[in-house]
Amino acid sequence: MEAIRIRTEQATVGMIVAADIYSSNDQLIITKGTKLDERMITRLRFYNIYGFYVTKEETEKESQEESYIEALRRTPEFIKFNRTYVKSVNKVEDNFHNIIGGGEKIDIEGLLQETDKIISEGRSGIHIFEMLHGIRNYDDMTFVHSLNVSLICNIFAGWLKMTKEETRIVTLAGLLHDIGKMLIPKEIIAKPSKLTDVEYEEVKLHTIKGYQVLKDLNIDIRIKYATLMHHERCDGSGYPNGFKSNQIESFSKIVAIADVYDAMTANRTYREAICPFDVVENFERDGFLKFDPAYLMVFLERIIQSYLHNIVRLTDGREGEVVMINKLSLSKPVVRVGDTFIDLSKEPKLSIASVL
Repeated sequence: MEAIRIRTEQATVGMIVAADIYSSNDQLIITKGTKLDERMITRLRFYNIYGFYVTKEETEKESQEESYIEALRRTPEFIKFNRTYVKSVNKVEDNFHNIIGGGEKIDIEGLLQETDKIISEGRSGIHIFEMLHGIRNYDDMTFVHSLNVSLICNIFAGWLKMTKEETRIVTLAGLLHDIGKMLIPKEIIAKPSKLTDVEYEEVKLHTIKGYQVLKDLNIDIRIKYATLMHHERCDGSGYPNGFKSNQIESFSKIVAIADVYDAMTANRTYREAICPFDVVENFERDGFLKFDPAYLMVFLERIIQSYLHNIVRLTDGREGEVVMINKLSLSKPVVRVGDTFIDLSKEPKLSIASVL
């Protein structure tokens, strides 16, 4: 008998658990060797366990080659999520063109309905992030990125315990933050190679252009500031004004974190997506100077939980499951490879190369 990873939705009565199953709080839920019944499957769902290992007959080995994300993409749940997502991207694009074209008024409710539809497809914020991991192979257009940042901001607001109205505002700020890019030449935005200095200066103007598009619209001022300030950094190294921490509006700080995370973990025309654990490591190393620590710490602690129990490939080629998060070194979790537990925080020459 060999072990394969399945999603909880695929669990059926009689399956044999191949490894101890723990909750996100390291509570033992089901022990290795247990035969599943309906009560146990319900327990897995209650604790938001999205995947685990079961034993499989030798005659069914072919399915072992399928990655966790590949299996996720075949589930009815993901297919439904993906269908809603694609429709929302198209509607966001239509709305953006209307705003840029000088439409009489912005359809705020229509825009928020699109994010609400997607959020309603998930069981929790962590689950939404897991679904977004599954669509990272989509072309990274302005509209896709904007929708992703909006979703991240919405979930982030929940982690920060914002009010319903604050959540609406920061969600819309995330959706509209990059609208100025529609006024930058497409050949620059979609350029597959490194931008020249002149082209980069042109791209940087999207913050000002976006603010100019929104400044006279009847929307919350914090949404307008987010288009202008989402590239400002707390140490003064950002643009367009080189503002420092106390000069940057708080919602703009939130959008900035969501923007960088999505941009780095998504495919670009000039590079493949960066491993999320490398992104978190970059945040841990340099982020607390550039981003507001009060927001960044909450984001990193919660975002890394979305990768708990995912299968990863280490830099030495071995594959294993993320089984525990190190709070003092979030990018260096404990990974189970076979029967061996590897604490990456104690292995300076070893790290996660990719999420499978």
